[in-house]
Amino acid sequence: MEDAEALAQRALDQFDGLIAQGGGLRPRAGQRAMAACVATALAHGAPGQVAADGQGPRRLAVVEAGTGVGKSLAYLVPAITVALQRGTRVVVSTATVALQEQLVRQDLPALAARLPTPFRFALAKGRGRYVCRLKLERWLGDPHGADAGEGDDDLLAPLDATGAAARLAWLHARADDLAHGRWDGELDSLPQPPEPAWWAAVAADAASCSARHCPLYGGCVYFERRKELVGAQVIVVNHDLLLATLGTRQLPEPDQCLLVLDEAHHLPATALAQWSCRTGLTRLAWIDQLSSRMLRVAQEVECDAVADVPEAAAQLRAALQELARLAVQTWGGALRHGEEPLRVRWPLGRVPDGWEAPLRQGGQAAETLLAALRALGAALRGAMREQPEEARRLAQLYAQLGTLAPRLEATSDTVRWLAHVPEPGQPPLAKWLTLVPPAAGGDGSVRVVAHASPIQPGALLRARLWPQVRAAVLTSATLTGGGGRFDFFLREAGLADDADVSTLAVESPFDHARQGELVLAGVTADPRDLPAYQQAVQQALLRDLPGVRQGALVLFTSRAHLRQVAQALPPELRERVLVQGELPRAQLLQRHRERVGAGQPSILFGLQSFGEGLDLPGALCADLFITKLPFAPPDDPVGEARAEWLRASGRDPFLELVVPATALRLQQWVGRALRSEDDRARIVCYDPRLTATGYGRMMLAGLPPFARRVVVQGARVPAAAPEVEA
Repeated sequence: MEDAEALAQRALDQFDGLIAQGGGLRPRAGQRAMAACVATALAHGAPGQVAADGQGPRRLAVVEAGTGVGKSLAYLVPAITVALQRGTRVVVSTATVALQEQLVRQDLPALAARLPTPFRFALAKGRGRYVCRLKLERWLGDPHGADAGEGDDDLLAPLDATGAAARLAWLHARADDLAHGRWDGELDSLPQPPEPAWWAAVAADAASCSARHCPLYGGCVYFERRKELVGAQVIVVNHDLLLATLGTRQLPEPDQCLLVLDEAHHLPATALAQWSCRTGLTRLAWIDQLSSRMLRVAQEVECDAVADVPEAAAQLRAALQELARLAVQTWGGALRHGEEPLRVRWPLGRVPDGWEAPLRQGGQAAETLLAALRALGAALRGAMREQPEEARRLAQLYAQLGTLAPRLEATSDTVRWLAHVPEPGQPPLAKWLTLVPPAAGGDGSVRVVAHASPIQPGALLRARLWPQVRAAVLTSATLTGGGGRFDFFLREAGLADDADVSTLAVESPFDHARQGELVLAGVTADPRDLPAYQQAVQQALLRDLPGVRQGALVLFTSRAHLRQVAQALPPELRERVLVQGELPRAQLLQRHRERVGAGQPSILFGLQSFGEGLDLPGALCADLFITKLPFAPPDDPVGEARAEWLRASGRDPFLELVVPATALRLQQWVGRALRSEDDRARIVCYDPRLTATGYGRMMLAGLPPFARRVVVQGARVPAAAPEVEA
């Protein structure tokens, strides 16, 4: 086998050869430096060569590649070259399905047409993005008896008669589209995103899937897509799917492939979301449904594992009811009809008095039910093998049990985590409750949901992901916060002090001082006085937005503030504004492109999701307005719990966590302005903290070196920034 140094050189030569072909590609020193780093890391790591003690060749490269470097090409060419030579595969993980599809529909086809050695690539999505034909059949055959998943989300009201009828009509339409080839069964190919409850009714999921035992397996959309993965050398996934499938063999395991994590700055937050849990303490009819179905199935397959099910179900219901009673008794007095839900976090994750016994009872009962459920599932699969003529009916029974299985698993996990007491010196879990006030016209009851989550993403990733990884690249445009130091990201990602990790920061090729201007137009109001600050920013926008001549993006940190400003716009200005959420994202952006293409001004109002991953080149974002520094929401319970623990440990959470995270987010927002070396843009920031505070000046120093202009507070920002010589 070719040694690592020679293989790394071969991969870099392949990259150089591709660039030399031209065809729109041109040499960039930063891109080549990144390609060399990727080639070295992946060639020296050795998937599949882990010794018994867990040691072996292992390399991880962390690369910050500024906007415009061309990082996709810089990691794809070396990774594919090394994989083909080593006879392994590349798993590319990115932040969202939209970014996955960009790689599969644009970047990889273009690359496959240019590389001398052919390769295959495929897109992998989670089961829940595909329709389950068996569920769809069941709903259409018996819409009143197929309500196993009704009310799974305890923060959503159940469907009324009108909503149920609309859902059934939608399901009939989808079944017809599927039957006549007008729809391929994927959520992402629907022209309009459906209501979450409608899709949840028929979405595929592992718990209710009998796989090869299903009578509709031959036409299963999910498994047909999975066949595409078998012969693919490059598989494109997202971070959620990567973490959710660890150890399941649905994807190549991390120790058997080359791993590329694009948009890696999202990985820590994804890990926290993936490994958190929640369950409803009210709306417990599902427990009785599960118990009765388990008993009925046990009779069908002659399984004797359900003897304790009725008692365990009663105990679980009683325990959850007691927990809900304690919650309402302690905190329900603060609830009022029509108000927002109340969230109550347990300080330092400590269990309140009186909660230990019901938590213990609920945990034991849930474990008893899970054990019986697993035994029933095995018995049903066996019966399907032995009685193929009964497969359809048995698969429906399996699906009925499986629809409720995730609720039981979530309840078991949440109750266990709520009762968890950390070892001395270890961080607590974040634990909190959501109390939803009675709805008008409802039964007058308060709904209660319990939540639990780890607070340190680095510890999760260090325990569950990195020990399996032998060769990986983590990359993003924002990993250092502009200060050149990777410390914060490495801690958050669980890679601090890892001897196998190397880092590289590659600057953007843009001439920021010539191409862009940063206008520091801080308003006079103090951001801590939220009403006054929002009013001041609103006045500034009403003053400055009429000067927009091409495309503009206005980024808000609050949906309420966004709506407030949108409602205050005069009619002639409101006609130019497109507000996130008023149309599906694709339609909104298409309308924006059409307006700008026709020479008309068009202004997008957006939130955090528009501040990242939104590609608006050229005139589509000639002006970028930042209404407020993008601090995380102050009421995030996981962030609150982590800050509380750090303070209790004598540390400063604001400087240690909040400022670095905000600096990275601000870099992402500013990155919407320039997307190519030909772009020109103006960035306007109204937050006075960027220049008036020490941490703000630190964030400012980490931004690209745009030409800067300070506008006297209250003065109009000029309609167009003059081109500034470098």
